[in-house]
Amino acid sequence: MARADQAAMASGVSGAALMDNAGRAVAREIVRCWSRRPVLVACGPGNNGGDGYVVARYLANWGWPVTVAALNGAKPKGQTDAAYHAALWAQPVVSLSANLLEIVRKGLVVDALFGAGLARPLSGEAEVFIHALNESKIPVCAVDLPSGVSGDDGSALGIAPKAQLTVTFFRKKPGHVVFPGRALCGPTVVAQIGVSEAVLSDLNVQTAENHPAVWGGLYPWPQELGHKYSRGHALVVGGERMTGAARLTARAAARVGAGLVTVAAPRPVWSVYATALESVMVEAFSGTDTLDSVLADTRKNAVAIGPGLGVSEATRRQTLQLLSKQRACVLDADAISSFSNQSRQLFSALSENCVLTPHEGEFARIFNLSGSKLERARTAARLSGAVVLLKGPDTVVAHPDGRAVVNTNAPPDLATGGTGDVLTGIIVGLLAQAMPPFEAASAAC
Repeated sequence: MARADQAAMASGVSGAALMDNAGRAVAREIVRCWSRRPVLVACGPGNNGGDGYVVARYLANWGWPVTVAALNGAKPKGQTDAAYHAALWAQPVVSLSANLLEIVRKGLVVDALFGAGLARPLSGEAEVFIHALNESKIPVCAVDLPSGVSGDDGSALGIAPKAQLTVTFFRKKPGHVVFPGRALCGPTVVAQIGVSEAVLSDLNVQTAENHPAVWGGLYPWPQELGHKYSRGHALVVGGERMTGAARLTARAAARVGAGLVTVAAPRPVWSVYATALESVMVEAFSGTDTLDSVLADTRKNAVAIGPGLGVSEATRRQTLQLLSKQRACVLDADAISSFSNQSRQLFSALSENCVLTPHEGEFARIFNLSGSKLERARTAARLSGAVVLLKGPDTVVAHPDGRAVVNTNAPPDLATGGTGDVLTGIIVGLLAQAMPPFEAASAAC
């Protein structure tokens, strides 16, 4: 956001004007969401605090009872935009204290202590105040981000308030969409404050909220002259024991539009698949670790392996055999877990045509990584050379080149067995239709 502000100022918009626009936008959202009531605006020493002084000024001008509290009771000094707007606040500024919460017990707290630039946990009176605020259950409106939440990755650096509303500016940041930041923000409103859309092209933005704008231009929409041979052929490798997983994957691939779908089934359970799948072809293969016969047809241009296959040496060999064919593929579940403690062997066989779809447990088996979810997914994609879709309520899709999207539309109902198999099927169905792996994985979410 700082770079966006700088670009806006370079185009002739002053920093003071941007701050005024930001504070006014927050004040308007407060008026829209709450009835008139006592408000405590907690201001920090930087630009976030400067926004807070603007919020206080507008609310007071509109007849709201406002108290402004600052760390050590001190306004910002110097020639900064925050100091300029603090000087426009003509009423007293009191020292931030948990005792002040008594005057807004039935009111509202505006958190303008620290914004997205904070890189350390809250301490001192700010930490004590936020702890008391959380205990009080008083509604909170956060300016930009709740204090203590990292704008870069959504992690809580220490204690942070739980906001009922967050108002941010120009664009959401990763901290608004990745947990726990997303939960701490509550509903997030994005206000436009005078930063031009053209700024985005100069910022080389690498992280986005998942949206059709990311992948819609590459989606394989049905064509009037299309036919089953022009829409790709998806292959799903099935297992012997948990046949339902591969069947769900195959149905999803067909449903998303793959022209043809085949399940490669071990010969002993071939009939189980054949009797359960009407529009999907079933091809039997013999042996426990060979896919030569089903991979011989190069028209099978996208392959999913892992759902219901079982964690075993045979699964590992089948996966390596598939990867040697250099086709677009999705590795899920057991195809990932079978490489526990052998991740280097897997990584050496992967390519950017591949998508890995682990949940957190499967991810930990092949990636020994720490840090935020966004950071771990990005690092995993770079290390493996494949697109990584790290599943969860805030699924992250990461490309080896550093691009990443965060999914924000997953309902809790998806936390049930089989949904991951369906996700794998959607991805392989889109890959079969020549959608690029990163966009296919993003669209499937």
